[in-house]
Amino acid sequence: MTAVETGRTHRLGPVADIPVGEGRAYAVDGDQVAVFRLRGGGLRAVSAVCPHAGGPLADGLIDAKVVICPLHQHVYDLATGCSTTGQPPLRVYAVHIDADGDVVVTK
Repeated sequence: MTAVETGRTHRLGPVADIPVGEGRAYAVDGDQVAVFRLRGGGLRAVSAVCPHAGGPLADGLIDAKVVICPLHQHVYDLATGCSTTGQPPLRVYAVHIDADGDVVVTK
């Protein structure tokens, strides 16, 4: 999916495109960003590529706090980007739903 840029914020599309409890990867200003729709209703956005071996983090398992890389099971905190398994941290992005129901990431 490709983002539409509006200044330093990037409108990614309807939140309904991301099933609850899953993530989707978006191209945002030259970077891949994984946006996760948490079961509690919140959103989190982090780098979409695992620093260990380039795994697709948007395809990883999530809970309310972490994402697990589907390739080698490295675990990353969704709020801070820090790894709990000794890997370099992920970049974390501010994310919200705008009045039109679209996901907006600030980069």
